[in-house]
Amino acid sequence: MANIRSLRLRNKQTELNMTPLIDMVFILLIFFIVTTSFVKEAGVEINRPMANTAVTNESTSLVIGITQSNEVWIEGKIYDVRSIRGYMNRFLAETPEGAVVIAADKECKSGLLIKVLDACREAGAANLSVAARNPA
Repeated sequence: MANIRSLRLRNKQTELNMTPLIDMVFILLIFFIVTTSFVKEAGVEINRPMANTAVTNESTSLVIGITQSNEVWIEGKIYDVRSIRGYMNRFLAETPEGAVVIAADKECKSGLLIKVLDACREAGAANLSVAARNPA
């Protein structure tokens, strides 16, 4: 009889402690948030031209957008062409190996695209590319 009572007491006291599991989930969540590489987008919708040789670039650090109305966007803000070089100097000081992708609308002026490319090169950007869409 005493054995049956002790079994019942043991069964009532047995619980699954969820605290360590919740702690592990939060630790994993924090780990993934911290280790995620963030891409700096232009902040505006760009209608990129198509190219049969377009390649996906996974290591993009900064996207400069040029809209159809010939506005230059970087990280959600409009910049004048003359101020791009200063912005690029600051960006390259923070991330010397940073890649720069220029996402120009297919209807923008090619002269503006060349000015943006020149400003990036004058600032010392070595890894420059122009974004395009793959037709497939």
